[in-house]
Amino acid sequence: MNTKNLTLGIDVGSSCIKVALVDYGNSPEVIDLANEKIRKRNPALLVEQVVAPILESHGLDYADLLYVASTGEGELVQRKRGHFYSMTTHARGACHYHPEARTVVDLGALFCRVMLLDRGSRVRDYTMTGQCASGSGQFLENITRYLGVTIEEVGPLSLGSANPAIPSSICAVLAETDVINMISKGIPTADIIKGIHLSIARRIVQLLSKLKVESPVVLTGGMARDAGLVAAIRELCNDRNLHLEIFPARDGFAAGAIGAALWGGYRHFKLLEAPA
Repeated sequence: MNTKNLTLGIDVGSSCIKVALVDYGNSPEVIDLANEKIRKRNPALLVEQVVAPILESHGLDYADLLYVASTGEGELVQRKRGHFYSMTTHARGACHYHPEARTVVDLGALFCRVMLLDRGSRVRDYTMTGQCASGSGQFLENITRYLGVTIEEVGPLSLGSANPAIPSSICAVLAETDVINMISKGIPTADIIKGIHLSIARRIVQLLSKLKVESPVVLTGGMARDAGLVAAIRELCNDRNLHLEIFPARDGFAAGAIGAALWGGYRHFKLLEAPA
């Protein structure tokens, strides 16, 4: 690890804080990652609580870092040197491990975004879900509370469903009412979850179709770790004859933080090249 080239990326999302420590050298390397659910705590204070163990474990202080970059709710990061828009950081974070990516889908807690990339991993076009939360990770988490399962259990349960029960409404509030009714009718939990996954996937596939995306499609964000949702997206793409290679990004939950750290290093050296 080259301590002279260390950058830190901090992604403050709506439900989770992600941190990435990167060695920004000739071949940038992710050194360490951390994430923490906010859970109604003060995000500004929580940022420091998430960063401190990473720095301590590597014998570092803020003064040892080449650049501290934020993304997401960046105003909550007090020690940042620069801020980067979250679409650009997710694109860069995904392409760090998957330079072949031509499309990145950010499966976020409040909305989903589909980004079409150029050959330099920059966003050249995008589209996203609207304000309704029914296509988001937060909606899925709300449903798990009704069903009495953890977010880690939904993927395997969904994959085991043979008869998915799809909510009749795309509105989050009405869809939750549908789920309550399904529970009262005794519909199996796995079938309810698979139906929710298909409902979310339908909105994502609509975005993919609208943007006329290119393959491969790399998924980032917390929901990218949900194997049931990934399978539902692939299933609906096949139904629509969208011949796309779709897979979750490596460390996709922290793609925004990784991208922020990488763009921070890039900006640092670009500023050094600028004439005085």
